[in-house]
Amino acid sequence: MLSFNTNNGAILALDVLRSTLGSRDDTMARVSSGQRIATAADNAAYWSIATTMRSDNKMLSAVDDALGLAGGIVDSAANGFSAATDTLAEFKKLLIMAREAGVDKGKINVDLDQLKDELKSIADSSSFAAQNWLKRTDVADDIDRQLVGSFRRDADGGVKVTDITYEIAGTAGTSKVNFLIDDLSGDSGILTGSGFSTELGTSKAWVLFNGENGGAHDEIRLDETTTDAEINEMISVVDAMAERTIEVGATLGAIGTRVEMQSEFTKDLQDAIETGVGKMVDADLNAETSRLKALQTQEQLGMQALQIANSSTDRFLDLLL
Repeated sequence: MLSFNTNNGAILALDVLRSTLGSRDDTMARVSSGQRIATAADNAAYWSIATTMRSDNKMLSAVDDALGLAGGIVDSAANGFSAATDTLAEFKKLLIMAREAGVDKGKINVDLDQLKDELKSIADSSSFAAQNWLKRTDVADDIDRQLVGSFRRDADGGVKVTDITYEIAGTAGTSKVNFLIDDLSGDSGILTGSGFSTELGTSKAWVLFNGENGGAHDEIRLDETTTDAEINEMISVVDAMAERTIEVGATLGAIGTRVEMQSEFTKDLQDAIETGVGKMVDADLNAETSRLKALQTQEQLGMQALQIANSSTDRFLDLLL
């Protein structure tokens, strides 16, 4: 049936062409964005999961940055204790030399003073991001150090950031102290505390040196009146201090290793999440480009079909001319 009012062939061809153009536009959007599911309308469930996981990945990125900062703080403290351990070994060697007959103890004491200054310098300089774990100058320094450890999402959808805790205060007045130097009271510092002498039962409360505001204990120093018995006590105290320095340094080293491992795990987890999200929402560009090529061909054929349908009245018009 030929009708000027209704061209069924053209309507059908236009409908097919409109569908082809819609599919082409959708495919082009997937090719240009690289995503199969870009909005909630594409697939609400997958879009919701992917959006949540992307948010988690951003949080993990922040955790990784925090772990980098934590690693710097811990490494600075650990390096400080390592340097202090080496310096105490030199200090102990000089004390042993002072036991030799005929040695000028006054000259050896000059070297000991230099090593004391070096230990103070180590404590002062072992800082990172305004954090110094070797020196106590305020009661606020006794607060446990909290380092960002990880981020996790529980089964209920809640998020939680877990911490790595370092108990820095120790027990003042004993050998179980963690500061290298205590300039506040003295007894919370390895070098300034009398706890080592007390536990060893020495005749005097030997300390390497007194803190700036600490107690007036007996500082380890040599002169010509220093006896061999006193030097033996000094050697024992310095050796105990060195052992504690090694213990604290080992603890910090273990924390540093944990921070490094957690940082590596966080990076791996970020990669796994990104890969998983990609499998859910990313478009297969090989398939999409092939589909786009086919739809472009269909579009050309649809245009030709529409032209043919619209030309069906030409033959009738020819009869009228």
